[in-house]
Amino acid sequence: MAAKIKKGDTVVVLTGRDKGKSGEVIQMIKSDNKALVRGINMVRRHQKQTQAQEAGIVSKEAPIHLSNIALADPKDGKPTRVGFKVQDDGTKVRVARRSGDLIDG
Repeated sequence: MAAKIKKGDTVVVLTGRDKGKSGEVIQMIKSDNKALVRGINMVRRHQKQTQAQEAGIVSKEAPIHLSNIALADPKDGKPTRVGFKVQDDGTKVRVARRSGDLIDG
């Protein structure tokens, strides 16, 4: 099945401590049905010193489950479901169910 959320999409968090916030998808983890979203689900991790990085406590994004995020509508930025439509030239595009706008196209 085609992916409803892809890298680079703007998404809105539906549940959890970051509910209502939006951010850009940095990475999709298809095997676990999770995504990394910029600035969302931030956790603090202890980092060992390496040649490239200093030791200390760093904040970074943790993966969030796809069921807890929804694509942001291109028109108003509110969460929307995603549908698919085949255009006249045969290409398959994603469509926002809320407004009917094309997401990629």
